[in-house]
Amino acid sequence: MHRPLNIALVSASDLDGEHAHSIHVRDLARSLAKPASGDGDGHQVTVYARRQDPAARGRVRLGPGAALVHLDAGPARPLTDDEQLEHVRDLADALRRRWSGAGRPDVVHAHGWVGGLAACAVARELDIPFVQSFHGVAAAERRAGRQVHPHRDRLEKAIGRGADLVLAGHTEEADTVVRTGVPRPSITVVPYAVDGELFSQVGPAMPRGDRDRLVMVCRDLAAGDVETALRALVHVPGAELAVAGGPVREELENDPVVHRLMLLAKELHVADRVIFLGRLPRKSLPKLLRTARLVLSIAPVQPSPAVPLEAMACGVPVVATPVGGNADEVLDQITGLHVPAGRPVVIGRAIRRLLSEETTLHGYSIAAADRARSRYSWDRIAAETLRAYGKVLPAPEPEPELEDEDEAAFEDDRSPALVA
Repeated sequence: MHRPLNIALVSASDLDGEHAHSIHVRDLARSLAKPASGDGDGHQVTVYARRQDPAARGRVRLGPGAALVHLDAGPARPLTDDEQLEHVRDLADALRRRWSGAGRPDVVHAHGWVGGLAACAVARELDIPFVQSFHGVAAAERRAGRQVHPHRDRLEKAIGRGADLVLAGHTEEADTVVRTGVPRPSITVVPYAVDGELFSQVGPAMPRGDRDRLVMVCRDLAAGDVETALRALVHVPGAELAVAGGPVREELENDPVVHRLMLLAKELHVADRVIFLGRLPRKSLPKLLRTARLVLSIAPVQPSPAVPLEAMACGVPVVATPVGGNADEVLDQITGLHVPAGRPVVIGRAIRRLLSEETTLHGYSIAAADRARSRYSWDRIAAETLRAYGKVLPAPEPEPELEDEDEAAFEDDRSPALVA
């Protein structure tokens, strides 16, 4: 990009929390606004989100050149998809008021399908280049066993076809979007990034014992396939499994999913080697990851794209199912291992074999940290995002050429200086 851009990021989700979607959008805004090496000014980035807390300020500074603006669209509280759709027109009206005057952005980049629905309509109306990131499409959510709004497939298809460009987080998502009817040339894969300052090999770590520690981090314990990990642990004697996710630690005893998993651990005689930590604040995750010998990301469908990257940045190899972001991020037998989903015996034996090969494990650790730092740094992902924007931005007007007489005069003016 040769000139600073006014970039609008749009989301209907809560961007004040620690959900992966929220973290990604905030970090993307800061990274896009950061001046590239050798450039003078950075881009101006404004994140527009629906207000979900009545106490939230109207404008929040995210960093130099980046701000979060809360728009009033419906009640200031978390809403279901159905409720959000009832107020999507209000969100569109709020965006139109912001973009119709001097605040008109050069490019609009929506995140999520509800935010995309409002942003796409206004961007098309005002003739602003429009880019869409879905962060998971309906078909993948449905395969993961999650409830999906009945109109989401149809609306995602319309948003994808109405966008100038769709940014997919990984190859599998790009293929899924193609199957909805979006032309492949209109899709670009720009992966997720990892915060290399927070997640690094050097730093404080949680206490741990003498056992080899396996770590799982999953927001939803059922979708993360902790059950398969427990069954695999039977085949890895001497190792322990630390699970972060689900409710906060104080509420673990009352959670039905945790209760079922604890009963299964007792039946498998591994309960003394399993630790349920509950949901951890993000700043505590590096301390946990640094205690791990391996991190497991074995969900059969739609695993978290952030967990393997955060583990690799901490120098921890990842045992992963080759689906979703795992397939792109974890290089088999280089930064970790690919294992089949739902096969605890195969997974357990692969883990046991790898733990016994210290030299191989050390090599994976070095390669994992190097890949996270070089391929998935925010500087690189922001640069790829800007290059993607360049595909849909209007071509800059060429500079006026000098007339022949003007060129001759220019040459005459500078010749004496050159001779001297």
